[in-house]
Amino acid sequence: MEQPTPLVIDTDPGIDDAVAILLALASPEVDLRLVTTVHGNVDLAQTTENALRVLHLAGRSDVPVAVGARGPLVHPMAERAGHVHGAAGLGGVQLPPSPAAVDPRPAVVALADLLTTAEQPVTVCAIGPLTNIALLLAVYPEAAARIGRLVVMGGSAGAGGNVTPAAEFNAWADPEAAQAVFSSTVPTVMVGLDVTLPTVLGADGVERFAAAGPLGETAGAILRQYMDHARRTYGVDGVVVHDALAVTEAVVPGTLTTVPRDVVVDTGLGATRGLTLVDRREPSGSATAVQVAEGVDSAAAVEFLVSRLAALAAG
Repeated sequence: MEQPTPLVIDTDPGIDDAVAILLALASPEVDLRLVTTVHGNVDLAQTTENALRVLHLAGRSDVPVAVGARGPLVHPMAERAGHVHGAAGLGGVQLPPSPAAVDPRPAVVALADLLTTAEQPVTVCAIGPLTNIALLLAVYPEAAARIGRLVVMGGSAGAGGNVTPAAEFNAWADPEAAQAVFSSTVPTVMVGLDVTLPTVLGADGVERFAAAGPLGETAGAILRQYMDHARRTYGVDGVVVHDALAVTEAVVPGTLTTVPRDVVVDTGLGATRGLTLVDRREPSGSATAVQVAEGVDSAAAVEFLVSRLAALAAG
């Protein structure tokens, strides 16, 4: 039997981040070895607490959680996303506290240690601002070079933005970090709004795994506030599963249709800050080309998520 792929999730939970973590835990193709937290949807202390509690909810408090960057590399964020995810980041749902303490190592050190000691290539799935990954590239380049595959939820090739007209939230939250990552030679997949916005988890899917057991019921409760936001913001009757789609691609490579493209991030301070400028004239052959996701079977991706979460909830 093939060994599961070691997986790290770098995250800022966040409602869809919580669902993405649960999806990883429900997927035998991967072995979640480490969760690193970063500023983003809410502040760092809250994203860390949320990560601990989500792992505890799933009975996986054994997965280490290491604390990462509390702010962007250069310029502070103008706002967070508590209006989307609730003040505590999980849609107003209070999860039981975890008995586990955070890993004593800073996130970048924990990630470098794992990458340098792993016996097989490690997949890193970054579903928050890219500050931790940019720091890894700068401080531990030899460890970063050992990443087997970096799957990033962030950016947009042609779908516009969701936090400004130009920018997707994770790229906008730390454009300097996004530029460092997308211009590196680490094998990177960009899962942007072009493929996440069409991938909508409807109320029927939520109710399906919510009925499977207490864990599913809690996950469903977390998602219901997010559904209200999606209805107001995107005009869709369901949840846009941004982060879970990136984890799906990390779990099952090739889920998304990707094309190698050169990507530049606007790091200026104007109206287009955080825009991901994707050169779509022709596929790129450069060493720094990013595999940009441009096609998705949304129905299949949603079914994958729902069936995995239902199985996890059923025990």
